[in-house]
Amino acid sequence: MKSTGITRQIDSAGRIVLPKELRTTLGLKENEDYLEIFTEGEYIMLRKYAPSCVFCGRLEELVDFVALSESTPGPLAVNMATFVGIRTGGVLGALVATFGIVLPSFIIILIIAKCFETYKNSQAVGGILSGLKPSVVGMIGAAFISVARTVFFPSGISVSVFSSASFCVFLGLFAVTAVLAFKKIHPIKIILLSAVVGIGVGYGLGL
Repeated sequence: MKSTGITRQIDSAGRIVLPKELRTTLGLKENEDYLEIFTEGEYIMLRKYAPSCVFCGRLEELVDFVALSESTPGPLAVNMATFVGIRTGGVLGALVATFGIVLPSFIIILIIAKCFETYKNSQAVGGILSGLKPSVVGMIGAAFISVARTVFFPSGISVSVFSSASFCVFLGLFAVTAVLAFKKIHPIKIILLSAVVGIGVGYGLGL
């Protein structure tokens, strides 16, 4: 850690202004990026915020969690819980994490299923379900954009990314997957094919 020689006065609201040159150097965008605040004794440190794994602190690990969880059968949350559990507590950790995330949902679904038969023709229930469907699609789309931005644009949008080997591989896999899905190929076969092609191209290009 080195001194920048920059000093700033704290205003009455406790705010400070970062110089434009420093924001440019760190790739900080106004009204878009966030800063993490760390303290160590009498020192206060600022770092550009990026989503990361809460266990190891690395973004790559979080992306690996998502990739492996999406590639294996079963709900994403359950797969991620099992993966995190086995990484942090072995087989016992995997069991505890899996049951911990499955049991509450299982109990809630049992209660809802019991009540649904009684209220399934209710106009209010129908309205709730009609509102939830597009919300789920939007949340999936937002998750896709968030992961894609993390993988391809970690330092901001750049034209050079669109000509990179990893982006070209992504486009190729996406196009093939879309065609196979349109032809009603089983999702497991698509996942296996994507994994094989991804591994082969990754080793071949050194990605």
